[in-house]
Amino acid sequence: MKPSLDALRACFEGAVPSMLATCDVNGVPNVTYVSQVHYVDPSHVALSFQFFNKTRENILANPQATVLLLHPETARCYRLALLYRRTEPEGPLFEAMKAKLAGIASHSGMTGVFRLLGADVYQVLDIEAVEGADVPPPPSPRSRLASLRALVPAVNGATDVASLLERTLDGLGEQFGITHAMVLFADRARSSLYTVASRGYPQSGIGSEVPIGRGIIGVAAQYRTPIRIAHAAAEYSYGRAVREHIEASELASLLETAIPFPGLAEPNSQLSVPIIAAGQLRGVLHVESPEAQRFSWEDEDALVTLAALVGEASLALQQAAECHGEEAAGEPVRAVPPGAPLLVRHFAANHSVFLGDDYLIKGVAGAIFWRLVNAWVNEQRSEFTNRELRLDRSLNLPDIDDNLEARLILLQRRLAERQAPVTIEKAGRGRFRLSVRRPLLLQDAE
Repeated sequence: MKPSLDALRACFEGAVPSMLATCDVNGVPNVTYVSQVHYVDPSHVALSFQFFNKTRENILANPQATVLLLHPETARCYRLALLYRRTEPEGPLFEAMKAKLAGIASHSGMTGVFRLLGADVYQVLDIEAVEGADVPPPPSPRSRLASLRALVPAVNGATDVASLLERTLDGLGEQFGITHAMVLFADRARSSLYTVASRGYPQSGIGSEVPIGRGIIGVAAQYRTPIRIAHAAAEYSYGRAVREHIEASELASLLETAIPFPGLAEPNSQLSVPIIAAGQLRGVLHVESPEAQRFSWEDEDALVTLAALVGEASLALQQAAECHGEEAAGEPVRAVPPGAPLLVRHFAANHSVFLGDDYLIKGVAGAIFWRLVNAWVNEQRSEFTNRELRLDRSLNLPDIDDNLEARLILLQRRLAERQAPVTIEKAGRGRFRLSVRRPLLLQDAE
């Protein structure tokens, strides 16, 4: 029985270059190495088009080709008969190949030399196992499907978005052995993603941002496709992405409000998976490791499925929270807390909020916090509902599918990390309480 293309996915990791044979119109052959053969679907692969050379000339004149793949673990060879169909110079497939090629180039010392011009898509006409010596495959790790199955009950048991994120990241460590992970949610109004949960880092980085379209996380979000890199690739680092975005947008003067991004200083394996629900981008699940070749196709498949579950669950939990607590809470503040007043400064230009001289948050979360402390001071209110915030026109919240629950989680965790005398506590489904331990002095700055 001939092997299926799915059974050969380990051959597409780029660990060993593949050989590509083509012929011109007169039947004269040409053989060359190709940096990357990319799995597209059970009947198609894509080859990296990097140079205008003899191979390219042959393919355009005679669209038939043969590629020789080598299994990186068993040394077994496979010959694929291909038929050229099209070239994609942009889009999800192109970006996924571009990212992987960057990792291959960096690992082989060819950064700046390898430049992807297009993804050449080929139909696979035949697969042949080449006779020859091979070695037994290494012991298989635990099935990723079994790991995912073990994690699903925890995800389904979440009662709010905060517990959903905690259960997801805990499960990645327990079931997949993934110890460095984070979840970011999308802020489409600002074309960015903000970190709302993380695991395995000295600092959580809650509230840190990545521009959509920059770095591995931003590219995965922009094209809504998983991006997996097996080796370090500097041009896909999130630190570089954030720095270049700030420089390009002339925001250098606002660096004091940039929360340091969590993450490994030198990740050698990265996998970013978009979180999508109801056809909308909700965020990105990102995992990484200091170990090269840490994440396999099986990991990618499992995390794509997990991200889909998280996306649908987060949307359902958000909608449930906004449907409860319909009556605006109005419980009076029973006593003025003791102590020196805490200066809370708000800058309307980007809704940046400072507690004294300590930066807290900005954007939608900053606008929400400013609304809450004003209600606490001027209306003697301490309890609120998600629903009333959603309906509050003064906040100028994004569309209904924006994750308001995630904004509240972000704000709650930032306050806790800053050890602020103001905290947000849940008071029931769709309801929360503002707890204030010092008098507040509000200042709306220019």
